[in-house]
Amino acid sequence: MPISRRLFLAGAATLAVAQESRAITVGQIIERIQKNVGIPWRAETVDRIIFGNADMPVKGIATTMMATLDVVQRASALGRNFIITHEPTFWEHQDTTTALPGDPTVEFKSNFMREHNVAVFRFHDHWHARRPDGIATGMMQELGWEKYAAPSSGGGNRFVFPPPMTLAALAADLKAKLKPATMRIVGDQKMPVSRVAASWGYNSREGGIRALAREDVDVLVAGEAREWEVVEYAQDIIASGKKKALILIGHVASEQAGMKYCASWLKGFVTEVPIDFVPASEPFWAA
Repeated sequence: MPISRRLFLAGAATLAVAQESRAITVGQIIERIQKNVGIPWRAETVDRIIFGNADMPVKGIATTMMATLDVVQRASALGRNFIITHEPTFWEHQDTTTALPGDPTVEFKSNFMREHNVAVFRFHDHWHARRPDGIATGMMQELGWEKYAAPSSGGGNRFVFPPPMTLAALAADLKAKLKPATMRIVGDQKMPVSRVAASWGYNSREGGIRALAREDVDVLVAGEAREWEVVEYAQDIIASGKKKALILIGHVASEQAGMKYCASWLKGFVTEVPIDFVPASEPFWAA
């Protein structure tokens, strides 16, 4: 007997509800991440659901360095409604908006994610704490520096290049492979360098100064640093007669490949939905 249009539509709707109920959820994917990251999950961490909830069905995953509104919109257009971001969604490390009550940009971004059923999960502390560090691994792979990694570097933080190259040549290699918009360099461009320390992302005063002071480090490559801390120390150590250099490539460019690697890592244990890396755009342009 022919099936009526009403019965057909009702059946299709029932099937769609049943399929959604069987879809993998945000919480289930997070549980797999916690199981596979290889370290105990910390009680105190910024790694949590920033927007959405654990019960939301996932249609697709996008990994990214920074969940800017532009990234959220592009991921949503691809059908990726679960975004795994390394850096904050709401512009400060703890990812809270309590200091911005009624802010129109908070409301606009939140409304877009709500209307498009987007969930966002922060994956920062444990991706760095993983051994080897997930960000460092991705950056090393993107640069093709695996064979130069020092055995005691902690998995992609120190490199030795035989033979030495000039500082200008090292900067050119970074620019060609990472495509930073506004790379900045302190030091003599003709200086030969072979021993490189990498500090991907933000470079703290203590970490940056310690790295530059080491006798076995010629140049520190970092994402960003305060100009009155690590940058000033670089100027002073050079002025004191030491052959040293500092390269700042920007925060996004210095960790982006780590979240590209995260997408391939996730594919090893999440197979139910498509997974893509959605790069964050470089925020600056040079005058």
